[in-house]
Amino acid sequence: MDSKANIGARRLVVGAHYGLAGWMAQRATALVMAAYTVILLVSFLLAEDFSYSGWSGVFAAPWMKVATFIALLSLFYHVWVGMRDIWMDYIQATGVKLVLQLLTILWLIGCAGYAVQTLWSV
Repeated sequence: MDSKANIGARRLVVGAHYGLAGWMAQRATALVMAAYTVILLVSFLLAEDFSYSGWSGVFAAPWMKVATFIALLSLFYHVWVGMRDIWMDYIQATGVKLVLQLLTILWLIGCAGYAVQTLWSV
């Protein structure tokens, strides 16, 4: 009886406690990406010119560039939350975990830079 009374008091709590915030962030970014997918689908179904010039015309509109960039930022943050959780859950060595997280951040920043360059060159 005495040992059961101390179960809660001696519990070791570990982790960064990102659970709910990460879950909410991934759901919010997924909604943004789903809305953008609907925009792309409608643009595709209403398109008359299926050539390169037709599609570059769709993405030449400023609102479409902004919508695409917001969708890409949502994608990058979605990826960051997922990869951060994978690195935290499955990599035990702190140094390796830090290097992997840093490489992931650098890769995502590079992808965002490339996205900006590509979107605003059309």
